[in-house]
Amino acid sequence: MDNALWLALLVTAAGTFLMRLFPLLWMKRHLERHDDKDALEAIPNWLGILAPLMVAAMLGVSLVPKTIDLSAWIATAIGVVATVLAWRKTQSLGLPVFAGVAIYGLASLALSL
Repeated sequence: MDNALWLALLVTAAGTFLMRLFPLLWMKRHLERHDDKDALEAIPNWLGILAPLMVAAMLGVSLVPKTIDLSAWIATAIGVVATVLAWRKTQSLGLPVFAGVAIYGLASLALSL
C-alpha cells in the first residue's frame, strides 16, 4: 500500500474512534454533574430520539441504489425483502442485515450477467 492509502486508513480510524469517544466522555461528565438524580432521569430526552433517527437516515440512504437503473432497483427490492423475511423469522438484528446484504450482492451479480 502506498502512503496515501495508509494516511486515509489512519484518518478514518481516528474519526471513527473520536465519533464514539466524544459522546461517551460528554455523557460521563453529564452524569457526574447530575449524580444526585437517578441515572435515567439525568439522561437528556433528545438522546433517546437520536438513535432511531440515525437508523432511519441509514435506512433511507440504503434504499436508494448507487446507479439508477432497473437492475439496481430490482436487486435493492430483493435485498429488502430478504432482510424483512429474515427479521420476521429471527427477530434479531445481525442475521437480517447479513441476509439482506448477501442476497442483494447475489441479486446484483445475477442481474449484471
